[in-house]
Amino acid sequence: MINNSIDLSFVIPCLNEEETLPLVLKTINDTIENSFTGIQTEIIVSDNGSTDNSVKIAEEYGAKVFHCDERGYGAALINGFMNARGKYLIYADADNTYDFSEAPKLYNEIIKGFELVVGSRLDGKIEHKAMPFLHRYLGTPILNFFINSFFANKSNKIADCNSGFRCIKKESFLKWGIKSPGMEFASEMLVKALKNDAIISHVPISLNKDSGNRIPHLKTWRDGMRHLLYIFSEGPNFFYKSGLIFTIISLVVLIIGALFGPIKIALFSIFGIHTMLLMLLMGVFGITLFGIGLGLSVKLNEKIYLYQKIINLSEDKLFWYSLIISVLSLSFFIGLFIYWGLNNFSNIDLSKETLLIISLGIFGIQFVSIVISGHLIKRV
Repeated sequence: MINNSIDLSFVIPCLNEEETLPLVLKTINDTIENSFTGIQTEIIVSDNGSTDNSVKIAEEYGAKVFHCDERGYGAALINGFMNARGKYLIYADADNTYDFSEAPKLYNEIIKGFELVVGSRLDGKIEHKAMPFLHRYLGTPILNFFINSFFANKSNKIADCNSGFRCIKKESFLKWGIKSPGMEFASEMLVKALKNDAIISHVPISLNKDSGNRIPHLKTWRDGMRHLLYIFSEGPNFFYKSGLIFTIISLVVLIIGALFGPIKIALFSIFGIHTMLLMLLMGVFGITLFGIGLGLSVKLNEKIYLYQKIINLSEDKLFWYSLIISVLSLSFFIGLFIYWGLNNFSNIDLSKETLLIISLGIFGIQFVSIVISGHLIKRV
């Protein structure tokens, strides 16, 4: 049961931040005194194994310190959230890159009825050299694109997925079941919020460059890949749709090529051997994507129509369907081998018909393998 005697908790993850933590805590205390009069507040520092004076400093500034044994940005925040008593939680890093004097903007927005308010750096003021070029113009826009494409709707888009300055309703956080211990925690929160139809808002915030000589905890390529992998791991529908599209297009073009190709259009000749080879590669790629989506949908138990039909096949139907498709696919290769033998195993012209037969055989075997893999994952 949530104790709502506290209106607002400030939560700060901390790992050896003695240089900047005093600045952050002083700003929070000043902001509470100036902007949160009459509101019950608390400051939580979730220490992630500091070996410097961070814990002592936090206690001197009146913060409640809770120790988190599991290393990681997400682990520290989850520990802080679970120990916080506030109805609303405002969090940001202890490196003084985010300005806690802007916390009232987030709080005043969330009490309007939102479940999550994200401070958008991209809509605010970014100090020179505060955000690396790749983060601002490549990493964050790409992750924004995937999150919005997979999970958002037109009225609920994410503006800055990598912002670490947010205000969240604790009741909603508990409902979403966020678990990531690393930097991908930031993406998981947005994905889980969107998948639960949460009401999300954004306010512009400022971003300052790192203070002093501290070593940043963020590792660009490692953590960027973690974010991307997490986003894809929650999006089986993307693999389902893209896999089907690529596979269907490749089959249609292969059949057109075998029946009518090549076709000359202006200066170009299409639907010949080269086009069909490209479609073979596209088809393999499409079925692979379809298979990834099938595995993810089983793991997440998401109700996607065709995947459900495949996974809910009874064992006897699974056996017979797999056997029929496998035998049919193998018969294509056996037939080609016999034809090759009848021609004294000499070079066979890679005709359109031969290429179509090879493609159908490959697709069939690959599809059976994917279906069987889905049923194996279901039983793990």
